[in-house]
Amino acid sequence: MSHSAETNSAEIICVGTELLLGEILNSNAQFLAQQLAQLGIPHYYQTVVGDNPLRLQKVLAIACERSRLLIFTGGLGPTPDDLTTETLADFFEVPLIERPDILEDIARKFASRGRVMSPSNRKQALIPKGAEILPNPWGSAPGIIWQPRSGLTLMTFPGVPSEMQAMWQQTAVPYLQSQGWGKEIIYSQTLRFWGIGESTLAEKVVSFFDLKNPTVAPYAGKGEVRLRVSAKASSEAAALELIEPVAQQLREIAGADYYGNDDDTLAVAVGKLLQDAGQTLSVAESCTGGGLGHLLTSVSGSSSYFKGGVISYDNQVKILLLDVNPEDLAQHGAVSDVVAKQMALGVKQRLATTWGLSITGVAGPTGGTEEKPVGLVYIGLAGPDEQVESFVYSFGSQRSRDWIRWISTCNALDLLRRRLLIPSNP
Repeated sequence: MSHSAETNSAEIICVGTELLLGEILNSNAQFLAQQLAQLGIPHYYQTVVGDNPLRLQKVLAIACERSRLLIFTGGLGPTPDDLTTETLADFFEVPLIERPDILEDIARKFASRGRVMSPSNRKQALIPKGAEILPNPWGSAPGIIWQPRSGLTLMTFPGVPSEMQAMWQQTAVPYLQSQGWGKEIIYSQTLRFWGIGESTLAEKVVSFFDLKNPTVAPYAGKGEVRLRVSAKASSEAAALELIEPVAQQLREIAGADYYGNDDDTLAVAVGKLLQDAGQTLSVAESCTGGGLGHLLTSVSGSSSYFKGGVISYDNQVKILLLDVNPEDLAQHGAVSDVVAKQMALGVKQRLATTWGLSITGVAGPTGGTEEKPVGLVYIGLAGPDEQVESFVYSFGSQRSRDWIRWISTCNALDLLRRRLLIPSNP
């Protein structure tokens, strides 16, 4: 047996041709990976294999040598291509035994739904000799918990996510803990950053990447950078004690580029700052079409600081509702520094808020010119004392319309967030 198998590592094996074809998103692997991490069970490999007994046996042969806990999802149904249970029995040369109690349970579940069990469902009552049942409270197909040889545990689950998750929580987790798995948990905290590139942040905190417990790992996605700080400990509280001093150092190094933890969004960060300052916000949007307002109102309790917005897609709306000067529109165009400022000031004054935030730009994919290409966006910010600023961005003509709209809303929120962080802000 290889070294990694001796470290009590787990392996996830997902069975189903539909997964290989991309017809179904493999949410089961994600769920199980997260659960194993929470239990502190090392997990080094995931495999997806189609409904083919020979290929499944090849996967099994490799997995048995490198992992001590094999978790299977899929292939437990009544149809001919549901082959997981019989393939496992064949591989370990153990007969399948029909369990009357499983048959009775399946028949009862069908009857409770006003249906009659079909003969093909009898197949789901067959389990390898010596295996234990892993009960399925919702569906017809039970799983198994089986130790076909010393030091190796197999668990099988149906592919239906709701069934698999219920079986995992109700039976698998208590069983694994009773067998000595998961004595320590792995707990993670994610720090989120905006306005700094992944490589730039990584250079600033590179010394932290060598830590062993907690560990620090960088991730980038959709305009932001994340640092995940993970600790292994006996409890969540003990893990947090290890994480907090490291997280505090990372926050100090990043300064204003850090905006929140875990599920925080820029809208959450802005909302907290506005609430703490007792200030209010209104928005004026053109190319983002309400996206900024949507992000702000997705935060529970945002009505205490967010008063509303104007989607001024047409120039007449900019003139009538935001008091944008028609001559400036004619001379400079809607996508301009002047108009962005007037939109921000106009909505701030109309809705009587502390801050007014505006976005006007060319989201594409059409409508750009040489002077004003797709991806050109102006953001206006009107603050206390009628002070108005504007900021220009070139997000690139190769980017999608959705991406330009998304990144514009986030940058607008980030600009306001940074202004609210300045102590001299009235």
